[in-house]
Formats: sequence, structure tokens, C-alpha cells
Amino acid sequence: MGLYASMMNIVENKIAPIAAKIGGQRHIIAIRDGFISAMPFLIIGSIMLIVANPPFDADTQSSFGQWWLHFAKNNWDIITMPYFMTMGLMGVFVSLGTAYSLAKSYKLDGLTAAMLSLTAFLLAAAPQIQNKMSMDFLGGEGVFTAIICALWSVELIHLLKKYNITIKMPEQVPPAIARSFELLYPVIGIMITVYPISLFLQSQYGLLLPAAIMQLFQPLVALGDTLPAILIALLIANLLWFAGIHGDNIVTGLLNPIFMANLATNAALMSKGMDTTQILTAPYWSFYICVGGSGSTLVLAFLYLRSRSIHLRTIGKLSVIPAIFNINEPLIFGSPVVMNPLLFFPLIIVPMINATLAYFALHLNLVQKMIAMAPWTTPAPIGAMISAAWDYRAFILVVVLMVIDTVIWYPFFKAYEKQLVDQEIDTTPATANV
Repeated sequence: MGLYASMMNIVENKIAPIAAKIGGQRHIIAIRDGFISAMPFLIIGSIMLIVANPPFDADTQSSFGQWWLHFAKNNWDIITMPYFMTMGLMGVFVSLGTAYSLAKSYKLDGLTAAMLSLTAFLLAAAPQIQNKMSMDFLGGEGVFTAIICALWSVELIHLLKKYNITIKMPEQVPPAIARSFELLYPVIGIMITVYPISLFLQSQYGLLLPAAIMQLFQPLVALGDTLPAILIALLIANLLWFAGIHGDNIVTGLLNPIFMANLATNAALMSKGMDTTQILTAPYWSFYICVGGSGSTLVLAFLYLRSRSIHLRTIGKLSVIPAIFNINEPLIFGSPVVMNPLLFFPLIIVPMINATLAYFALHLNLVQKMIAMAPWTTPAPIGAMISAAWDYRAFILVVVLMVIDTVIWYPFFKAYEKQLVDQEIDTTPATANV
């Protein structure tokens, strides 16, 4: 039996059954549904983000590039407003969708559960201060808090319902009014649990709950320009991504000081005619490690385009253009890769292999180290070449990494495709008989 056949056998017969059992857990399904419900908003946000961030340097000689840059700069607020109201509010959508799904699994009222979840999330992530409500943690950085609030809100309703702790209204009362009174005790429960924690963190540490969670990752700031440090950061980022949290935003947000310092060092050395020394920079992360977005999923988007699964083929059509510009939320949440145990291994391993191969290519001076900051929405091969002072070898390195990424992603993609195709075949007769 060949290596590929052996790998496919392990994935289909060992990993897939375990993944199916884990994937059937109600809380995991609820979280997954929460992200899927946010898909239409993420797609629109992705498109507007591409428009607002042209893949051109400010000094470009391209007339089209200059026009696009000028247009984006002069209309920034107009272009980005849909982005901030969609992807910028991802935590809100996830909170609502997760709570609704989990409530339905308990046969509870989904609307009231979603409303309670949103209340808890806003208390924790965006309390009003001086008549203003901050949006800092309503997007990707607040998703972890949104999930916790959603799960706790529904479990609170379920617990009170289980022990019949509720306000009973006469049968003559309209159902909508009765439901609103049934929610009164859960609201009080949120007020005496989530709100005091939020107030305590603000008064004692000057932090909101999402910021307190981010503080846990402060040790990442001390990471140096070493391969083990990079791999640890990647592991944390993609474990968070698997849990539905924008791990890249969290980790790179803490690593940005290192990114900028290393890039400045390389630029200064090159200006003096000296060899560059630093590897860990923002372009290295964006164009070598995350080809097409976190998890290096550009090749997965292309694989989806020819999938036998209607679902994956549809996601491929919707996500391939954003993925070319390194925006992969439509694919991550639409597949979904989030909370999908079958796709866990490649999500973790592919970026780490990319990081390792690119690290040694740069360390051995086979490819020029990064000295410039190309826009992160630049397609990876071009962005890498621009950032490496137009070194064509950077372009080649990205292409090689994409080939390797395809080899690793492919068997897991095929196993997931088979799973979905079987489901689609099972549902076809039922649909035809309706």
C-alpha cells in the first residue's frame, strides 16, 4: 500500500469516525452554527475589506493602482462602514447564532435565548462609558467572550427551566408576553453573574473581560526571532482558530512590536549594503505562513471549486476570490473548519510546515529576507516578492509552499468531501418526495 493510500485509510477509517462523534456534541454544533449564521455578513465584509486595501504600494507606477489607492483613501469611511458593521460585529452575530442554536437543541425558545446572550455579551465586552459604547471587542477579538456568554446564557435558561424556576402566566396571556416574563429570571441571573465580573475587572484592573483574556497571551510579546518561538505562536493562533476565535488577530496583535522592529532592522541593514538578519516580520507571517489566510487555506479554496460536494463547491465559489487576497473567513466559517475535528490536523500542521521551510530558506539566504511592508491583502506570491525587495525567489518559494500545502490538505479534504456527499445523497430522496 502506497503512502497516499495509507494516509487516506488512516484519515477515513481512524480520524473521521472520531471526528463524527465529537462533531455531534450539542455545544460544538451550536458554536459551529453560530459562525455559519454569520456567513452572509462575513462575505460582504470580506469584499469591502478587499476594496479598502488595494494590493498596491503607494509608489506604484500603475495608473490603475494609483486610481484604486486614491479612490480607497478618499472614500475610506464609506467603503469600510459595511466592513465594521459586518466583520467588525462578528462577536454580536456569533453570540446570537450560537445561543439560538443551543437553545433549539434543548427545545427552548431561540429568540429569547439569543436576546439574553447578546445582553450578556454587551455587558462583558462593550459597557457604556460616558454615553459611548466601544466596538473594540465586538469583532473577532471578542468572539471568545461571545461564545462563553452564549453558552452560559442558554445553560442558565435550561437550568432554571429544569427546576421550574420561572414566572408562570395565565393561559389567557398571549405567548409572546408570557415568554418575555419567563426571561425575567434569566436576565436577573446574568446581572448577578456576568455583570459583577465585568465591573470587577474594570474597577480593579481597568480591563474588559475580552481584554483580560488577551492578557493571558502577553508572554508572546517576549518571543524572539527563533523557529521554536514562531511555531509556538502559530500553534496557539491556530488552536484558537479551531475554537472559533480569531487567533491570528490575537497573536499578531501581540507580535506587532517584534514584527515592526525586525522589519526596520532589515531595512536599515540593506540601506547600508549589509546582509539582513531578521526573519520574523509581518510579511513573513502573511505571505509564507498564511497563504490565503490563517491555516494557509488558499489551496483548499481551489480544491473546493471542483468538489463533488455541493456545499463545498458553493463555499469554494464564494471564498476563492477573498482567499486570493488573504481573507479566508468565508472559507473558515463556511466549510466549516472551525470546530471541525476532521480538518483539525491540517489547520495546525500546514502553517507550521510553511513556517519551518520558509524559515530555513531565509536563514540560509536562499531567499531575501523581508525589508518592506506590502499590503497584507496582496496575493501571497506577489506580496512576498514585493516585501523581499522584488526577489523572484520569494515568488517561487510561495508557489512551492502551496504545492506542499495541497499535498497535505488533499486527503483531509477528500475525507470531508466524502462525508458531505454521503449526507447530500441521503437527503436527496427526502427532498424529492416533499
